[in-house]
Amino acid sequence: MTWLITGGAGYIGAHVVRAMLAAGERAVVFDDLSTGVAERVPAGVPLVAGTVLDRAALDRAIAEHAVTGVVHLAAKKQVGESVELPLHYYHENIEGLRVLLAAAAAGGVRSFVFSSSAAVYGMPDVDLVTEATPCLPMSPYGETKLAGEWLVRATGKAHGLATASLRYFNVAGAASPELADAGVFNVVPMVFEKLTEGAAPRIFGADYPTPDGTCVRDYIHVADLAEAHVVAARKLAAEPGTDLTVNIGRGEGVSVRELVDLINEVAGYETEPEIAPRRAGDPARVVASAERISTELGWKARHDVRDMITSAWAGWVHLHPEAGRGE
Repeated sequence: MTWLITGGAGYIGAHVVRAMLAAGERAVVFDDLSTGVAERVPAGVPLVAGTVLDRAALDRAIAEHAVTGVVHLAAKKQVGESVELPLHYYHENIEGLRVLLAAAAAGGVRSFVFSSSAAVYGMPDVDLVTEATPCLPMSPYGETKLAGEWLVRATGKAHGLATASLRYFNVAGAASPELADAGVFNVVPMVFEKLTEGAAPRIFGADYPTPDGTCVRDYIHVADLAEAHVVAARKLAAEPGTDLTVNIGRGEGVSVRELVDLINEVAGYETEPEIAPRRAGDPARVVASAERISTELGWKARHDVRDMITSAWAGWVHLHPEAGRGE
């Protein structure tokens, strides 16, 4: 099959492209390069510069490259920004998805993998978040992901596409240093930035009902996440009519304090974090149940949190050579 990977020049997208190629699949990258980097696209993989809001560009890409499946990763994804710019997020994430699905249906695409998020769950008060946990998103970003799932499922049923919605938990790490996350929006690079600036990383709240008082989250290595896309894509190709929604996580919780301590250790620092007040809307614990994806796809994460931090730090130093190691 030939897979059109939207956002394939981004942090997660570049890993998905490489995982697809390693599995013997053909890939075409479609990316507006607003946050993606053209140099991340492997040699020999076509790169089409365009936005998913451009129906004509999508039609051309699907036809010219004989695309038979889509992996849709292109989206705006900053929770705080979505609160400030809800119209922008709905336009980019929902209208862009609608245009892409219309092009896919018209172009004879048979399989569609959608990048969703654990943000669809909001603040679940459960020990493990299953796919049956009620979805109560707390931001426009989370709302667009949940509405996106609905749109993907409805389109699949109406037009005969096999579909999968993959609900990512917290993504970290890098398969190789040059593929590291260049943004400073997620907790791991945020801590790296503080440490290398000589500042204390911040922990928001240390009085939660958790073993050490800090929030507990589920972290997934980006290389494992990429492999999950491959197995989901192959499931759709092999079983037309599939309608799948699965969590992508490890099923293990790590506290923010544990994460910061491990980052200090790996990066060679001994910087005590600053404890700040809780942030509104932060649940005490959000950990995935990874049972369904194991049962449905035979997939299980292979990398632990140390792997994530070690590879992410190597990437940070690659992107910021002046960072070096802490003294």
